[in-house]
Amino acid sequence: MLVMSRRSVLGTVAAAAAFGLSSKLEFVLPALAETPLEPTVGFHRYRVGNVEVTAIYDGIWRKPHDPAFIKNASIEDTKEALAKAGQTTEFMPIPLTVVVLKIGDRLIMMDAGSGVGQWQANATHLPANMQAAGIDYRKIDTVMISHFHPDHVWGLMEKGTNAPVFQDAELIVNAAEYNWWTDPGRVDKLAPARKDAGKRIAQVFPTWKNWKLVEDGAEVAPGIHMIAAAGHTPGHSVFLIDAGSDQLLVSADTMYVPALLAPHPEWQGSYDQDGPMAVETRHRIIDRVIADNVKICGSHFPFPGTGTFVKDGNAYVFTPTAQA
Repeated sequence: MLVMSRRSVLGTVAAAAAFGLSSKLEFVLPALAETPLEPTVGFHRYRVGNVEVTAIYDGIWRKPHDPAFIKNASIEDTKEALAKAGQTTEFMPIPLTVVVLKIGDRLIMMDAGSGVGQWQANATHLPANMQAAGIDYRKIDTVMISHFHPDHVWGLMEKGTNAPVFQDAELIVNAAEYNWWTDPGRVDKLAPARKDAGKRIAQVFPTWKNWKLVEDGAEVAPGIHMIAAAGHTPGHSVFLIDAGSDQLLVSADTMYVPALLAPHPEWQGSYDQDGPMAVETRHRIIDRVIADNVKICGSHFPFPGTGTFVKDGNAYVFTPTAQA
């Protein structure tokens, strides 16, 4: 079995051809059975080697259809893709799953969720589901941040006061992401829809002393490497967990709505700050996951946030893990 390395992940898109992954599959998997919109149990636990992984459901954004959501596709195109994936077409379903890793005595949280309704009214379930899973947020010693979009970092702050929720935990983020958002004058340069978020980040995050800024490829915990995956944001990053006999890629928003972007990886989302770069990154990361047989989870995959990808020419077929 090929083992995913930091070097292989950082390879070019053209490398996929070397693994025989560029030709069209002779068959395409049939449309999936209807995917449940929300789980009946709010957490799902599985193992990756010696690492215990707990996927925790935060909620779902029932996003109204918007012609601007995908820059190079119509609402009809996105509805068709959702239907083929067995998902509702009444709205754009964007679930949010947060992952907590237990490595020995350490508890490592991968992103912090949306802050109990601070992002979307339906994304309020993280605290209760963490409690149901037996995870005490006060014992989280590390939070690894993929990027600074509200659904990933508003959970770092108390609603109303902006007080730190994880004041004793180390907060790890790609230096490129932190520096971009906190650059003096950044708020004035942001598009109107991003200004409120940018202002909150710029006013609050630099006042905290528990940030650790890291560079691409850094080992951020034993067996965990941060890998730059820019495009969605300037410093968007993924995390590769090497658990000895097994590997898991925490892919954040690389493939944020697989029902749309697996069959159409060339589609550029309105939340991708650099659409062409996001497309290139998407191919690079997913091609390596497939080639190296690495498990993958994503923040907005159908709960429990994991699944498998196979190549279909220059696109992919995604099969979500069944909900527990």
